[in-house]
Amino acid sequence: MTAAPADKPEAIGIRPEVTVLSVLRHLNYKAWFALAEFIDNALQSAIANGDRLRELHGKDFQLCVDVHLESTAPGLIVITDNAAGICEADFPRAFRAAQVPADRSGLSEFGMGMKSAACWFAENWSVRTKAIGETVERTINFNVKQIVENKIESLNVDVRDAAPNDHYTVVTLRGLHHLPQGRTVGKIKDHLASIYRVFLRDGRLKLRFNGEPALSYTSPKILRTSRYPTPGVAAQGEEGAPVEWKKSIELDFGDGQRVTGFAAIREVGSTQLAGFALFRRDRLIVGSVDDTYRPSFIFKQTTSYPYQRLFGELHVESFEVSHTKDGFRWEEYEDIFLEYLKAAIEAPPLDLLAQAENYRALPTRKSVEAQATAATASVAEYVQREVAPLLVESRLHPVEAPALPTEIERSALQASEREVTVDDGDFQWVITIRTSVDPARENWLSLAKEEQLEDTSRVRRLSLDLSLAHPFSSEFIGANGENTELFLRVALAVCISLVLSEDITAEPPESVLYHFNYLLRGALARELQT
Repeated sequence: MTAAPADKPEAIGIRPEVTVLSVLRHLNYKAWFALAEFIDNALQSAIANGDRLRELHGKDFQLCVDVHLESTAPGLIVITDNAAGICEADFPRAFRAAQVPADRSGLSEFGMGMKSAACWFAENWSVRTKAIGETVERTINFNVKQIVENKIESLNVDVRDAAPNDHYTVVTLRGLHHLPQGRTVGKIKDHLASIYRVFLRDGRLKLRFNGEPALSYTSPKILRTSRYPTPGVAAQGEEGAPVEWKKSIELDFGDGQRVTGFAAIREVGSTQLAGFALFRRDRLIVGSVDDTYRPSFIFKQTTSYPYQRLFGELHVESFEVSHTKDGFRWEEYEDIFLEYLKAAIEAPPLDLLAQAENYRALPTRKSVEAQATAATASVAEYVQREVAPLLVESRLHPVEAPALPTEIERSALQASEREVTVDDGDFQWVITIRTSVDPARENWLSLAKEEQLEDTSRVRRLSLDLSLAHPFSSEFIGANGENTELFLRVALAVCISLVLSEDITAEPPESVLYHFNYLLRGALARELQT
């Protein structure tokens, strides 16, 4: 006897319920990318209906988007645009979650942008819109909490008569979950100007924030200088002719996947603002303002010169983006992209990476004057607060400095040593330069001197030892020891000057050297506490 056939399984509904709206507030948005969703919709509407808008207003029609923010609780955001509005045919789709548009080739492609951003921002939101050519204005109101709790699946639309040639959309967000305040407001403006820089530059978009003058994006100045084949050394002759350090980038990966744009070197380096901006369909996806695209494969460490100087704008075609449009879905292609990009950046005749690494900028007069003013004020205050007591002590309790030794005892913690011989026609100078990292050394600079007659030559032997573990060195050597050479140059100049002065005045140098070290061990080794 055969078993009875099982009943055919019932169909399972997989359409998202309205409860999904309550989840959207927890998306990983940033305020500027959430606001960008509304601007994207306005831009797409203006682009898709460009012919009708220009027919109505003339060839100089410009899309205008105004963002109004009230940052005191409970908070309010109103986004107004003069695009073509949401027409009757698109109205139902526009307010259903994940209902993708028929045309996904523009800035609106996932059917989630406006709903996601509105629910991320606010508990209550509404859209009032008038489509070009239609005779009614439509308004729909969302109370997310009420919709979710009561599982409301349809909303009433308020309709009123309007002139056919009117066209606009007003999105109002009330009771904000994420309330931009303080510095975030300034960052929103900077990021929006960066995200829509292409549209702002060519005049397709006018974007205002809180009634202020329209946002604009200022591109960094590009370095124009000679080639630097080695660090700090400019090329000479014909190779030293100044050039603009900018090149076009064109990468083709096949199947319509392309990357085009430019790479360049900033005239003024910036740890915060250098890096690449990546666009898709003229809208920035990655690399806005202080969050630029700087993969270590190209930019190296955060302390490197390329990290501070290299920048560019790259338009990426036919690569997918995240549904929040703040990242590319590279899959396995990012490493390939970076290899091609690095090769293009380094390709002759303009090797941007080498130039960024080797170029050294001269400080401007204005920056030097500002630093000099601050340093002079700081040192003057040192003298008043710290040096004056030492001067009094030195007068009341004078010390007879010990004579210079003929040699300096080697330290077990010696860091470097180099001997140099020069002849001034009278003496043969044999100068030994050492550095040590011995914290037990009392003096910042130690000097030994010995004069001998060797064969028929008068030999003057000088040995100097600079303590890099001394409090003065520790305070001012720099985060990466970059001032070590500066210290050595000053130390050498002091020692030779003391010996030359003795030749003229017959005054031994030990007293000057003693007080020099005395001051560096005391007041001048400490950073001023204000």
